[in-house]
Amino acid sequence: MRADSPNSNHYDYAVIRVVPRVEREEFVNVGVILSCEASRYLEARIELDEARVLALAPDLDMESLRRHLDTIPAICRGGVGTGPIGLLPQRARFHWLTAKRSSIIQTSPVHMGKCGDMPAIMEHLLQSMVRLER
Repeated sequence: MRADSPNSNHYDYAVIRVVPRVEREEFVNVGVILSCEASRYLEARIELDEARVLALAPDLDMESLRRHLDTIPAICRGGVGTGPIGLLPQRARFHWLTAKRSSIIQTSPVHMGKCGDMPAIMEHLLQSMVRLER
């Protein structure tokens, strides 16, 4: 596909990480945020493997962690009921979600690519970055 093809979209993504003890810098990949401005696409999917997280931090409050992780897809969807960040333009929400933080929930650096099928690339990213091969 040519770079200027109308079916060619440039996208940005970041991997969502749980860093139970920030000072140790150990983390578990738990999701992906995927953005394509040309397609007006912004989605986050979370696949929390509790056993992997608890292996790093057995006393972690998983209920609280799930609640905080659930806000990421909500902010991506945006609109009424998602707070002030959810009301920002789509690109601003992506940048806010992927801003560098020193907290239990962080994201990888933003990476980019090109594709025409955003749901397929989301599935590929989850498979390659989040899910363990079994």
